[in-house]
Amino acid sequence: MDLDAYSAAHRAEWDRLAELGKQRRLTGAQADELIERYQSGATQLSALKSSAGSTLEGDRLSVGLSRARLKFTGAGANVISQIPRFFILQLPAALYRLRWLTLAVAVVTIAVAALYAVWITGNPEALAAIGSDAALQKLVNEDFVDYYSENPAASFTGLVWTNNAWIAAQCIAFGILGVYVPYIVLQNAQNVGITAAVMFAYGKGDVFFLYILPHGMLELTAIFVAAAGGLRIFWAWIAPGARTRAQALAEDARALSTVAIGLVFVLFVSGVIEGFVTPAPWPWPVKIGIGAAALLAFLAYMLVLGRRAVRAGETGDLAEFDAGSTRIFSA
Repeated sequence: MDLDAYSAAHRAEWDRLAELGKQRRLTGAQADELIERYQSGATQLSALKSSAGSTLEGDRLSVGLSRARLKFTGAGANVISQIPRFFILQLPAALYRLRWLTLAVAVVTIAVAALYAVWITGNPEALAAIGSDAALQKLVNEDFVDYYSENPAASFTGLVWTNNAWIAAQCIAFGILGVYVPYIVLQNAQNVGITAAVMFAYGKGDVFFLYILPHGMLELTAIFVAAAGGLRIFWAWIAPGARTRAQALAEDARALSTVAIGLVFVLFVSGVIEGFVTPAPWPWPVKIGIGAAALLAFLAYMLVLGRRAVRAGETGDLAEFDAGSTRIFSA
Protein backbone atom coordinates (compact mmCIF):
# COMPACT_ATOMS: atom_id res chain seq x y z
CA MET A 1 0.00 0.00 0.00
CA ASP A 2 1.19 3.50 -0.84
CA LEU A 3 0.54 5.13 2.54
CA ASP A 4 0.81 8.70 1.25
CA ALA A 5 -1.58 8.08 -1.66
CA TYR A 6 -4.05 6.21 0.55
CA SER A 7 -4.00 8.97 3.16
CA ALA A 8 -4.45 11.67 0.53
CA ALA A 9 -7.39 9.84 -1.00
CA HIS A 10 -9.24 9.65 2.33
CA ARG A 11 -8.01 12.85 3.98
CA ALA A 12 -11.29 14.73 3.43
CA GLU A 13 -13.30 11.87 4.96
CA TRP A 14 -11.08 11.72 8.06
CA ASP A 15 -11.20 15.49 8.51
CA ARG A 16 -14.98 15.39 8.31
CA LEU A 17 -15.09 12.59 10.89
CA ALA A 18 -12.89 14.64 13.22
CA GLU A 19 -15.06 17.72 12.67
CA LEU A 20 -18.28 15.86 13.52
CA GLY A 21 -16.65 14.29 16.56
CA LYS A 22 -15.76 17.70 17.98
CA GLN A 23 -19.18 19.31 17.48
CA ARG A 24 -21.18 19.98 20.62
CA ARG A 25 -24.55 19.32 18.99
CA LEU A 26 -25.50 17.23 15.97
CA THR A 27 -28.66 17.27 13.89
CA GLY A 28 -30.33 14.01 12.92
CA ALA A 29 -28.68 14.08 9.48
CA GLN A 30 -25.27 14.80 11.00
CA ALA A 31 -25.74 11.96 13.48
CA ASP A 32 -26.46 9.56 10.63
CA GLU A 33 -23.43 10.90 8.75
CA LEU A 34 -21.23 10.42 11.81
CA ILE A 35 -22.14 6.73 11.98
CA GLU A 36 -21.40 6.29 8.28
CA ARG A 37 -18.04 8.05 8.66
CA TYR A 38 -17.24 5.98 11.72
CA GLN A 39 -17.96 2.71 9.93
CA SER A 40 -15.90 3.58 6.88
CA GLY A 41 -13.12 5.03 9.05
CA ALA A 42 -12.90 1.85 11.09
CA THR A 43 -12.48 -0.17 7.90
CA GLN A 44 -9.78 2.20 6.64
CA LEU A 45 -7.92 2.09 9.97
CA SER A 46 -7.92 -1.68 9.80
CA ALA A 47 -6.45 -1.49 6.29
CA LEU A 48 -3.76 0.93 7.46
CA LYS A 49 -2.72 -1.22 10.40
CA SER A 50 -2.70 -4.40 8.31
CA SER A 51 -0.46 -2.87 5.66
CA ALA A 52 1.75 -0.40 7.53
CA GLY A 53 1.37 -1.15 11.23
CA SER A 54 1.46 1.80 13.59
CA THR A 55 1.65 5.09 11.69
CA LEU A 56 1.05 8.75 12.44
CA GLU A 57 -1.90 8.82 10.06
CA GLY A 58 -3.37 5.73 11.67
CA ASP A 59 -2.97 7.20 15.14
CA ARG A 60 -4.76 10.40 14.10
CA LEU A 61 -7.60 8.40 12.56
CA SER A 62 -7.80 6.30 15.70
CA VAL A 63 -8.27 9.45 17.81
CA GLY A 64 -11.03 10.64 15.48
CA LEU A 65 -12.77 7.28 15.69
CA SER A 66 -12.55 7.32 19.48
CA ARG A 67 -14.19 10.73 19.67
CA ALA A 68 -16.91 9.63 17.28
CA ARG A 69 -17.53 6.46 19.29
CA LEU A 70 -17.92 8.48 22.49
CA LYS A 71 -20.70 10.45 20.81
CA PHE A 72 -22.99 7.45 20.69
CA THR A 73 -21.62 4.96 23.22
CA GLY A 74 -19.97 7.20 25.81
CA ALA A 75 -21.11 7.61 29.38
CA GLY A 76 -24.14 9.86 29.42
CA ALA A 77 -25.07 12.74 31.57
CA ASN A 78 -28.00 12.55 33.92
CA VAL A 79 -31.11 12.02 31.79
CA ILE A 80 -33.02 14.33 34.10
CA SER A 81 -30.83 17.20 32.95
CA GLN A 82 -32.15 16.71 29.40
CA ILE A 83 -35.83 17.01 30.40
CA PRO A 84 -36.02 20.84 30.32
CA ARG A 85 -34.65 20.92 26.78
CA PHE A 86 -37.20 18.35 25.68
CA PHE A 87 -40.16 20.34 26.98
CA ILE A 88 -38.84 23.83 26.17
CA LEU A 89 -37.36 23.18 22.71
CA GLN A 90 -37.84 19.76 21.16
CA LEU A 91 -41.52 19.13 21.87
CA PRO A 92 -42.89 22.60 21.01
CA ALA A 93 -40.79 22.66 17.82
CA ALA A 94 -42.14 19.29 16.72
CA LEU A 95 -45.71 20.40 17.48
CA TYR A 96 -45.24 23.69 15.64
CA ARG A 97 -44.20 21.91 12.47
CA LEU A 98 -47.55 20.10 12.48
CA ARG A 99 -49.70 23.20 12.90
CA TRP A 100 -51.18 23.35 9.39
CA LEU A 101 -51.82 19.63 9.13
CA THR A 102 -53.45 19.76 12.56
CA LEU A 103 -55.74 22.56 11.37
CA ALA A 104 -56.65 20.58 8.26
CA VAL A 105 -57.54 17.49 10.32
CA ALA A 106 -59.64 19.63 12.68
CA VAL A 107 -61.55 21.23 9.80
CA VAL A 108 -62.26 17.86 8.16
CA THR A 109 -63.38 16.31 11.46
CA ILE A 110 -65.73 19.18 12.31
CA ALA A 111 -67.13 19.27 8.77
CA VAL A 112 -67.82 15.53 8.63
CA ALA A 113 -69.36 15.53 12.12
CA ALA A 114 -71.59 18.48 11.21
CA LEU A 115 -72.72 16.79 7.99
CA TYR A 116 -73.66 13.63 9.88
CA ALA A 117 -75.53 15.62 12.51
CA VAL A 118 -77.47 17.70 9.99
CA TRP A 119 -78.31 14.71 7.81
CA ILE A 120 -79.55 12.53 10.67
CA THR A 121 -81.56 15.23 12.43
CA GLY A 122 -83.31 16.03 9.16
CA ASN A 123 -83.93 12.42 8.22
CA PRO A 124 -86.26 10.45 10.55
CA GLU A 125 -85.41 7.19 8.80
CA ALA A 126 -81.70 7.66 9.46
CA LEU A 127 -82.43 8.48 13.10
CA ALA A 128 -84.61 5.37 13.45
CA ALA A 129 -81.82 3.24 11.97
CA ILE A 130 -79.55 4.18 14.87
CA GLY A 131 -81.84 2.59 17.45
CA SER A 132 -85.35 2.30 18.81
CA ASP A 133 -87.07 5.30 20.33
CA ALA A 134 -86.76 3.78 23.80
CA ALA A 135 -83.04 3.15 23.36
CA LEU A 136 -82.42 6.67 22.10
CA GLN A 137 -84.48 8.17 24.92
CA LYS A 138 -82.34 6.23 27.39
CA LEU A 139 -79.15 7.49 25.73
CA VAL A 140 -80.32 11.09 25.80
CA ASN A 141 -81.79 11.14 29.31
CA GLU A 142 -79.46 8.77 31.15
CA ASP A 143 -76.51 7.13 29.44
CA PHE A 144 -74.86 10.18 27.92
CA VAL A 145 -74.60 12.05 31.22
CA ASP A 146 -74.12 8.99 33.43
CA TYR A 147 -71.09 7.91 31.38
CA TYR A 148 -69.03 10.63 33.03
CA SER A 149 -69.92 9.71 36.59
CA GLU A 150 -70.69 5.99 36.68
CA ASN A 151 -67.09 5.21 37.72
CA PRO A 152 -64.88 6.79 40.40
CA ALA A 153 -63.21 9.92 39.01
CA ALA A 154 -59.67 8.62 39.41
CA SER A 155 -60.29 5.30 37.66
CA PHE A 156 -62.32 7.00 34.93
CA THR A 157 -59.47 9.45 34.37
CA GLY A 158 -57.01 6.60 34.00
CA LEU A 159 -59.34 4.77 31.62
CA VAL A 160 -59.89 7.66 29.21
CA TRP A 161 -56.24 8.72 29.44
CA THR A 162 -54.85 5.33 28.44
CA ASN A 163 -57.50 4.86 25.75
CA ASN A 164 -56.85 8.24 24.13
CA ALA A 165 -53.07 7.92 24.45
CA TRP A 166 -53.29 4.52 22.75
CA ILE A 167 -55.32 6.00 19.89
CA ALA A 168 -52.81 8.85 19.50
CA ALA A 169 -49.87 6.44 19.49
CA GLN A 170 -51.58 4.28 16.87
CA CYS A 171 -52.14 7.29 14.62
CA ILE A 172 -48.43 8.05 14.61
CA ALA A 173 -47.18 4.45 14.54
CA PHE A 174 -49.49 3.30 11.75
CA GLY A 175 -49.54 6.57 9.84
CA ILE A 176 -47.21 5.15 7.22
CA LEU A 177 -50.01 2.83 6.06
CA GLY A 178 -51.85 5.81 4.62
CA VAL A 179 -55.37 4.54 5.31
CA TYR A 180 -55.25 4.18 9.08
CA VAL A 181 -55.28 7.87 10.02
CA PRO A 182 -58.17 8.80 7.65
CA TYR A 183 -60.10 5.83 9.05
CA ILE A 184 -59.59 7.00 12.64
CA VAL A 185 -60.44 10.62 11.78
CA LEU A 186 -63.62 9.70 9.89
CA GLN A 187 -64.71 7.19 12.53
CA ASN A 188 -64.23 9.77 15.27
CA ALA A 189 -66.13 12.41 13.28
CA GLN A 190 -68.93 9.96 12.59
CA ASN A 191 -69.30 9.07 16.27
CA VAL A 192 -69.39 12.72 17.32
CA GLY A 193 -71.86 13.58 14.57
CA ILE A 194 -74.24 10.72 15.35
CA THR A 195 -74.22 11.45 19.09
CA ALA A 196 -74.83 15.14 18.44
CA ALA A 197 -77.69 14.31 16.06
CA VAL A 198 -79.44 12.12 18.62
CA MET A 199 -79.04 14.69 21.37
CA PHE A 200 -80.35 17.52 19.18
CA ALA A 201 -83.21 15.41 17.84
CA TYR A 202 -84.49 14.94 21.39
CA GLY A 203 -83.96 18.54 22.43
CA LYS A 204 -80.76 17.96 24.39
CA GLY A 205 -78.28 19.77 22.19
CA ASP A 206 -77.24 22.01 25.04
CA VAL A 207 -76.45 19.00 27.21
CA PHE A 208 -74.28 17.59 24.43
CA PHE A 209 -72.08 20.67 24.27
CA LEU A 210 -72.02 21.21 28.02
CA TYR A 211 -70.60 17.74 28.60
CA ILE A 212 -68.31 17.61 25.56
CA LEU A 213 -66.64 21.02 25.66
CA PRO A 214 -64.86 21.01 29.06
CA HIS A 215 -62.54 18.13 28.19
CA GLY A 216 -63.22 17.75 24.47
CA MET A 217 -61.53 20.95 23.39
CA LEU A 218 -58.11 19.75 24.52
CA GLU A 219 -58.70 16.04 23.97
CA LEU A 220 -59.83 16.40 20.35
CA THR A 221 -57.01 18.84 19.60
CA ALA A 222 -54.50 16.28 20.85
CA ILE A 223 -56.04 13.62 18.59
CA PHE A 224 -55.91 16.06 15.68
CA VAL A 225 -52.19 16.55 16.34
CA ALA A 226 -51.61 12.79 16.47
CA ALA A 227 -53.48 12.32 13.20
CA ALA A 228 -51.41 15.10 11.63
CA GLY A 229 -48.26 13.32 12.78
CA GLY A 230 -49.38 10.08 11.16
CA LEU A 231 -50.16 11.87 7.90
CA ARG A 232 -46.74 13.57 8.03
CA ILE A 233 -45.00 10.19 8.19
CA PHE A 234 -47.08 8.88 5.28
CA TRP A 235 -46.25 11.94 3.22
CA ALA A 236 -42.54 11.54 3.97
CA TRP A 237 -42.79 8.10 2.37
CA ILE A 238 -44.84 9.29 -0.62
CA ALA A 239 -42.91 12.51 -1.34
CA PRO A 240 -39.49 12.46 0.36
CA GLY A 241 -38.20 15.32 -1.77
CA ALA A 242 -34.42 15.44 -2.10
CA ARG A 243 -34.06 12.83 0.63
CA THR A 244 -34.22 9.09 0.14
CA ARG A 245 -37.40 7.46 1.44
CA ALA A 246 -35.45 5.74 4.20
CA GLN A 247 -33.84 9.00 5.27
CA ALA A 248 -37.15 10.90 5.16
CA LEU A 249 -38.93 8.26 7.21
CA ALA A 250 -36.11 8.07 9.75
CA GLU A 251 -35.93 11.83 10.25
CA ASP A 252 -39.68 12.41 10.46
CA ALA A 253 -40.27 9.36 12.64
CA ARG A 254 -37.70 10.60 15.16
CA ALA A 255 -39.32 14.03 15.32
CA LEU A 256 -42.82 12.57 15.60
CA SER A 257 -41.81 10.20 18.37
CA THR A 258 -41.27 13.43 20.30
CA VAL A 259 -44.90 14.35 19.59
CA ALA A 260 -46.14 10.93 20.70
CA ILE A 261 -44.38 11.31 24.04
CA GLY A 262 -45.66 14.84 24.53
CA LEU A 263 -49.25 13.92 23.75
CA VAL A 264 -49.22 11.42 26.61
CA PHE A 265 -48.96 14.38 28.99
CA VAL A 266 -51.50 16.49 27.09
CA LEU A 267 -54.03 13.66 27.14
CA PHE A 268 -53.40 13.14 30.83
CA VAL A 269 -54.54 16.74 31.41
CA SER A 270 -57.64 16.24 29.28
CA GLY A 271 -58.31 12.98 31.12
CA VAL A 272 -58.14 14.76 34.48
CA ILE A 273 -60.59 17.37 33.21
CA GLU A 274 -62.91 14.67 31.90
CA GLY A 275 -62.76 12.68 35.11
CA PHE A 276 -62.93 15.47 37.68
CA VAL A 277 -64.28 18.62 35.98
CA THR A 278 -66.86 17.50 33.41
CA PRO A 279 -69.09 15.59 35.89
CA ALA A 280 -68.55 18.03 38.77
CA PRO A 281 -71.60 19.97 40.07
CA TRP A 282 -70.02 23.31 39.22
CA PRO A 283 -71.42 26.16 37.13
CA TRP A 284 -71.02 25.42 33.44
CA PRO A 285 -69.14 28.65 32.72
CA VAL A 286 -66.51 27.51 35.21
CA LYS A 287 -66.15 24.05 33.68
CA ILE A 288 -66.05 25.28 30.11
CA GLY A 289 -63.67 28.03 31.19
CA ILE A 290 -61.27 25.42 32.59
CA GLY A 291 -61.40 23.49 29.32
CA ALA A 292 -60.87 26.66 27.28
CA ALA A 293 -57.93 27.69 29.46
CA ALA A 294 -56.32 24.26 28.98
CA LEU A 295 -56.77 24.50 25.21
CA LEU A 296 -55.38 28.04 25.03
CA ALA A 297 -52.36 27.02 27.13
CA PHE A 298 -51.66 24.13 24.77
CA LEU A 299 -52.05 26.30 21.66
CA ALA A 300 -49.72 28.92 23.13
CA TYR A 301 -47.19 26.19 23.90
CA MET A 302 -47.51 24.76 20.39
CA LEU A 303 -47.58 28.00 18.39
CA VAL A 304 -45.76 30.63 20.43
CA LEU A 305 -43.09 28.58 22.18
CA GLY A 306 -42.88 26.27 19.17
CA ARG A 307 -42.24 29.15 16.80
CA ARG A 308 -39.45 30.46 19.01
CA ALA A 309 -37.87 27.00 19.20
CA VAL A 310 -37.96 26.57 15.42
CA ARG A 311 -36.48 30.03 14.87
CA ALA A 312 -33.69 29.05 17.25
CA GLY A 313 -32.87 26.12 14.97
CA GLU A 314 -34.63 23.35 16.86
CA THR A 315 -36.11 20.57 14.72
CA GLY A 316 -37.78 18.43 17.37
CA ASP A 317 -35.60 15.50 16.28
CA LEU A 318 -34.74 13.20 19.17
CA ALA A 319 -31.44 12.38 17.47
CA GLU A 320 -30.19 15.86 18.28
CA PHE A 321 -28.25 15.95 21.50
CA ASP A 322 -25.88 17.90 23.65
CA ALA A 323 -22.35 16.75 24.34
CA GLY A 324 -22.16 14.48 27.34
CA SER A 325 -25.66 13.06 27.02
CA THR A 326 -26.36 9.48 26.03
CA ARG A 327 -26.53 9.24 22.23
CA ILE A 328 -28.86 7.01 20.31
CA PHE A 329 -28.77 7.19 16.54
CA SER A 330 -31.07 5.82 13.87
CA ALA A 331 -29.42 4.56 10.74
